[in-house]
Amino acid sequence: MKKLKLNKEEYPWYKFYGDVPKHIDYPDGSMVDAVMETAFKYPDNYALEYYNNRITYRQFSDEIIECAKALKAIGVCEGDVVSICMPNTISALIMFYAVNMVGAISNMIHPLSSEKEIEMFLNKTKSKVILTIDINYKKVINIINNTYVTKVIISSAGDDLKGFKMFMYSIFNTDVTKAVKKIKQVFLKAFKNREVISYKKFIKKGHLYYEDYSVIRKASDDAVILYSGGTSGTPKGIMLTNLNFNALAYGAHYMCDPSKEGDSILSIMPIFHGFGLGVCIHTCLHIGMKCILVPTFKAKKLINLIRKTRPNFFVGVPTLFEALYNSPNLKEGDFSSINCIVSGGDILDEENYIRYNEMFEKYGSKAKVRVGYGLTEACAATCLSPTNMHRDGSIGIPFPDNIYKIVKIGTTKEVKLMEDGEICICGPSVMKGYLNEEEETLNSLKKHSDGKIWLHTGDIGCMDKDGFLYFKSRLKRIIISSGYNIYPSYIESVINKHEYVSNSTVVGVPDKYRGQIAKAFIVLKKEVKLTDEVEKEIKEYCSKHIAKYSMPRIFEFRKELPKTLVGKVAYTVLEKEEELREKVIESKDK
Repeated sequence: MKKLKLNKEEYPWYKFYGDVPKHIDYPDGSMVDAVMETAFKYPDNYALEYYNNRITYRQFSDEIIECAKALKAIGVCEGDVVSICMPNTISALIMFYAVNMVGAISNMIHPLSSEKEIEMFLNKTKSKVILTIDINYKKVINIINNTYVTKVIISSAGDDLKGFKMFMYSIFNTDVTKAVKKIKQVFLKAFKNREVISYKKFIKKGHLYYEDYSVIRKASDDAVILYSGGTSGTPKGIMLTNLNFNALAYGAHYMCDPSKEGDSILSIMPIFHGFGLGVCIHTCLHIGMKCILVPTFKAKKLINLIRKTRPNFFVGVPTLFEALYNSPNLKEGDFSSINCIVSGGDILDEENYIRYNEMFEKYGSKAKVRVGYGLTEACAATCLSPTNMHRDGSIGIPFPDNIYKIVKIGTTKEVKLMEDGEICICGPSVMKGYLNEEEETLNSLKKHSDGKIWLHTGDIGCMDKDGFLYFKSRLKRIIISSGYNIYPSYIESVINKHEYVSNSTVVGVPDKYRGQIAKAFIVLKKEVKLTDEVEKEIKEYCSKHIAKYSMPRIFEFRKELPKTLVGKVAYTVLEKEEELREKVIESKDK
């Protein structure tokens, strides 16, 4: 396979690479090419595990091919968009790589998105096919007529189970079975020219397809659409290429010592999240590791899950580490199998860093927590602290071929060492751009005087003389809750459209478990009186238009909101009020 060669320059962080190569020659092919190559090398290794159902790389590659044939059989062509609205299941990953094989683009949608958000994501991409989990059927029914979708594929959590477990699932989930039947009935009556089919019947369509199903795609071709807030905070489709994902996989492989085939990872981070899809799935499948799929996170079962599955890698956000630390059955923990621990997605302060390391050591792991950094616009991860080389407050050093620099805010001028500025990234993992958002793309991707295209992250930080990076704060208004980005301006735009609302603002407030949660401050129109019914109606409206993970957990109604000198809502005043309130609560608890 043709290899891509990138620029070769020298940077201070290289002296900490050890055996990590400074530069990598990347394949000029697709994501599925990389996985198929792994399957050829290690056919009998396990690729995926889902509730004790394990499939080898040979089985996985065979099922990807069958799914690709089925996609061609229903008319999916090169360049089409297929939406995947699924948790971490085997079927979802088979579909993801099959879409790549036929030359189409995967549009990854959070299953907990509101129905209006799902509608927006489908229409932004003009998706004609959607694979969705059965529990989402009501949302799909309510919006499908407003989209371009002509084929709906319904998957069940039981599709990937075998034997007794599948039998028990069908027995104890009769409501799901009824839901699938109801979906078909409703669609047949209400939606002409739309086909609704179960995942299993969809796969059978490929059995009689004998024409070409695999399309040659290059590294630079579009492959995946993920979502983020961009510079304005409203949802933006991020166009990521085959190279973006393959560069991440190659870089992360070497940065983790390197990790090796036969290792396993607990894939808790969701596949509609760049961290989950890029780091916990594609990187691991490129290496030849086993991904232990966890479709829904339940803190109470985490200790037993680790003890039972014995993963070698534990990768997650600080909320996940906190859930582990606070688990009521932590004393039963056995972390002796874990030899690599990575925290990303949010700030990990020094106090928690020490606590988590003590916990892992106490229960058998010799690994130390390694802190990483990235964002969806750079395929989730481009920076990681070296093994046993932690620096207080640092987010690590760049992956091979990724360059970081700090610039004066609002400019492209580089600042001095240890001086705060905007973090910028240049490298093979940087996105192609925002889907149909030229202005937003130009705000984020800028050509500097060195002739390179740099991603302006909207994050503030600094760099020391050795090239270690330090994250300080964000330029954008953003709330990080359980590792997910919540954009206040977007939530406010939704709330303000309600007929009862005059104005609103949303801020992040501290939460012991999630880190932060969203709190909405709402001012009603003069003629509207606050009643239980009005409050209920506004909350129901929000739940219909805002994803569950972004939904404000607290609503507070006020007669007015604080304003700046130029008349804008002073959300920082509200943030300080909440900080003060939290301190008062803490002092009373003490």
